[in-house]
Amino acid sequence: MTDDRRPAGAQYPARRVAGRGTGWYRGDVHLHTVRSAGGELTPGQLAAAAREVGLDFVAATEHNTSAGHGDWGRYAGDDLLVILGQEVTTHTGHWLALGLDPGHQIEWRYGVRDDAIDEQLAQVRRSGGLCVAAHPYAPYESGTLAYPYRCFDAVEVWNGQWRSDLPWNADNEAALAEWGRNLGHDIHRGRWWPAVGNSDTHLAGQLGTPHTVVLAAELSVQAVLAGLRAGRSWIAGSATVDLAFAATAGDRDVSVGERLDSGGAPIDVRLRVSGVPAGTVSLHTERGTVLRERLPADGSGTVRWRTTARDSGFVRAEVRHPDRRMAALTNPVVLA
Repeated sequence: MTDDRRPAGAQYPARRVAGRGTGWYRGDVHLHTVRSAGGELTPGQLAAAAREVGLDFVAATEHNTSAGHGDWGRYAGDDLLVILGQEVTTHTGHWLALGLDPGHQIEWRYGVRDDAIDEQLAQVRRSGGLCVAAHPYAPYESGTLAYPYRCFDAVEVWNGQWRSDLPWNADNEAALAEWGRNLGHDIHRGRWWPAVGNSDTHLAGQLGTPHTVVLAAELSVQAVLAGLRAGRSWIAGSATVDLAFAATAGDRDVSVGERLDSGGAPIDVRLRVSGVPAGTVSLHTERGTVLRERLPADGSGTVRWRTTARDSGFVRAEVRHPDRRMAALTNPVVLA
């Protein structure tokens, strides 16, 4: 581990102030207001909280209703994008419909045996929206996902589950394990499903724990959804955590969610981390965990690892606190 906050090599896109073009934007796309069961906050309170914790975008995802879409307009601005959506709570699993038109409501009264979900997913996609499998291992009736991940466009592998004090738990560990176990096969087959993380906020103090950091061409609904769809993103446990992940072969250089065509040359992988004191960084491929190193006491450092496309079809990263709670995780860099 080297204590290097600005590693040489890859040109990481600078973090941008919202609305100023290409950059990494932080957002939470699973949250609830008083219009959802268990929700105790208003849109105004959530918008204020989003700005306070440094989020650039949020998504309104009430349970099975679009009635609250009109509540958000007065709180959006150049510094906070609001994406309209819905949490669709079917009888056999929940999913997020993101990028809906105002007032567009998705049907939810069906289960895996009804063969009805495909048309609902298609409705969202026809309007340019994104479909996300929500909290796949939630331990309550209808919360556990019976549909395969491949039905959706992305998978919420990290869900706050109403708990700002314990945002990483066994349910998230199981969702991540399933996603990671299938990643090598999916990439080899030509399509993989990006991971996202959200707070599932219902109460004060939960927003942004965790959230997703996405590379977008601008702070707009379509640009943010495009970044999430492509997996140009990573998940942060809080705004204090930052990272940059890249791989280089010769003069070719890519970042998280991209494909590196190495031409058989050696591949240098670099992960820069800050904000996780005495944490542990690990790199993972289809072969399992290939590197594990400890961060220094101040939580900032860079790890480097060398491989080839013959040895590794992808590489992804995890950063954990000393007690093994997740602090950040990335989508893969695909190696070819």
